[in-house]
Amino acid sequence: MTDASAVMGQMDKPRRKPWPAELNALIGLVVIMAIFEIVGWSLVGQSFLMNKLRLSIMITQVAVVGILAVGVTQVIISGGIDLSGGSIIGASAMIAMSFAQVGTNPRAIFAAQGLVDLPILFPILVGLSVALIGGLINGALIAYVKLPPFIATLGMMVSARGVALWYTKGQPISFPTNEFMALGDGLMPVWIFIGVAALFSLIMKYTVYGKHTYAIGSNEASARMSGINVERHLMLVYVIAALLAGLAGLVLTARAQTAQPVFGTMNELDAIAMAVIGGVSLSGGRGSILGTALGMLIFGVIFSGFIFLSVDAYYQNMVKGAIIVGAVALDQWRQKRQAMEA
Repeated sequence: MTDASAVMGQMDKPRRKPWPAELNALIGLVVIMAIFEIVGWSLVGQSFLMNKLRLSIMITQVAVVGILAVGVTQVIISGGIDLSGGSIIGASAMIAMSFAQVGTNPRAIFAAQGLVDLPILFPILVGLSVALIGGLINGALIAYVKLPPFIATLGMMVSARGVALWYTKGQPISFPTNEFMALGDGLMPVWIFIGVAALFSLIMKYTVYGKHTYAIGSNEASARMSGINVERHLMLVYVIAALLAGLAGLVLTARAQTAQPVFGTMNELDAIAMAVIGGVSLSGGRGSILGTALGMLIFGVIFSGFIFLSVDAYYQNMVKGAIIVGAVALDQWRQKRQAMEA
């Protein structure tokens, strides 16, 4: 066989279909759950998976960050990054809670103005408005001022955290109405996450918004040449991400029945790690909400398993850092492999 025919033979071979990143995440989730189940019986003498209370606590804890991660996923797919989500959670939670207090609380912030015992819609709109401002600033700086997303959202991260601390001079805000607390009652955070994830999964897959987001992340210059208004679309992406961070802040503070200025600290990194573990590429243009949801479950299983095995919290933070680095390294390896197979 000649060299030319050999080359033609290689070209005729069907190209192997890429292994879905979501399937990798699913396999990883099953393996991790199996490991904790085996170790649980070996060291603790009980099942890790068969405890319904433990599993419900686990999924409820990660659901709030999962809501944030849905927005972060869209930002990363568009080719950007958002470091401000955790701080927007803190600022939204603090300001929203101040309008959700009961009138029987003598220390209610706006008791003198009569802004107590308000309908639930009022603090929700206030919290989302705070998040909207943050998203508009992020979007304007990135889309129109042309600041790198890392720098713009880093500035918002610091500023929004400053707002959360300044609002009550670092003091917590407590005693919300029963109506507001219902947002975080029981498995409500999980249902809210499922609703948000399902909605944006459909949006990203079937709407013009989703198609434009993938197009911009894959090649911004080509997207611009095809007629996409890149600046307007990026503004929308960052606004949606901020609004979802605000929603996460509302659910978190309702669940905790108090608002702390430190709420959301480092949650932005957790959300990024969840997305990358689930197959979202940091270079943009690839990934899915389903993958992020699987990444969220992996995070939840790992840290619930550590608590189950009584692993010290300091070691948990060390492992969290290793997971974030490992997730980025996995994304880089995945990109190189796809480039070689192309």
